[in-house]
Amino acid sequence: MTEKSPARSPESARPGHPAYPIEDGPHGPGPDPHVTIVLPCYNEGAHVLDEIERITAAMMASEFSYELLCIDDASTDDTLAVLRTAMASTPHVRVLPFRRNGGSGTARRIGTQVARGEIVVWTDADMTYENDRIPELVRILRDDHSYDQVVGARTTEEGTHKWARVPAKWFIRKVAEWLTKTRIPDLNSGLRAFRREVSLPYLRLLPAGFSCVTTITIAFLSNQHDIRYVDTTYAKRAGTSKFHFVHDAYRYILQVLRMVMYFDPLKVLMPPALWLLVLAVGKGILDMVRHPFYFPASTVLIAMTGMLIGSLALLADLVVRSRGDGN
Repeated sequence: MTEKSPARSPESARPGHPAYPIEDGPHGPGPDPHVTIVLPCYNEGAHVLDEIERITAAMMASEFSYELLCIDDASTDDTLAVLRTAMASTPHVRVLPFRRNGGSGTARRIGTQVARGEIVVWTDADMTYENDRIPELVRILRDDHSYDQVVGARTTEEGTHKWARVPAKWFIRKVAEWLTKTRIPDLNSGLRAFRREVSLPYLRLLPAGFSCVTTITIAFLSNQHDIRYVDTTYAKRAGTSKFHFVHDAYRYILQVLRMVMYFDPLKVLMPPALWLLVLAVGKGILDMVRHPFYFPASTVLIAMTGMLIGSLALLADLVVRSRGDGN
């Protein structure tokens, strides 16, 4: 039996982004679905139709009502034309065309904001993820309300620059695990399902690029929203990768630190502050033994640096605790 939400009148339907009107097929948007699948597309015209057909087949065979929101991120190939063709022949497909390229993070953020489903699924259009398992992720959220997000944790690495990506991702993931005090099998998987209402306070934190998936993971974990990980395979992507190793790895590291600073700045700033103060005390004792009542400028500088970082940590923590945004 198909799980459906009560139909709402057009006047009560959730409005789209004013700058990005959503295009619907001849049958219109239909009643509100249970699941919204957000599919960012940038120059994926050669294979996006195959991905749409795979997702559609899996969802049609499931018990869930759904909409497939395909976001064309100002592609320079025929991606938008292919999406419109699919929309005309597939009732559940909706198309949101961007006038300028905003990045996958922008597409996912706006897609989640305008989603009509209670459950939002993020995935990619490059044939890498097991999108036929989307109903499985949704069922976990339906059957176990203790989880607010389900992530497809990849068991293999098939991306470009594999020799560098594997150790870099391992290091960034370990930093995120230390900061969130949680084991994270896959920090930046693009296949995930989550409760839309839970995600809304964190959407403004999403960056424009690939690190948006890292951000939503850390945002949930830092605010005590449990995440379940399901092992998935990861295929070689179709088309050309948009990932740039040096630039995107740097942004990943910055985003991890930025997110923990947003939720728990003491964890980032207080350890170096305390180490500097301990170093200053130790060096001061040594200075007193060698030259009584004489403290070199280096000792004073170390102590002052530790005090400044510690003061900044306490001030940042005060700001976080007085923010009043429910986070």
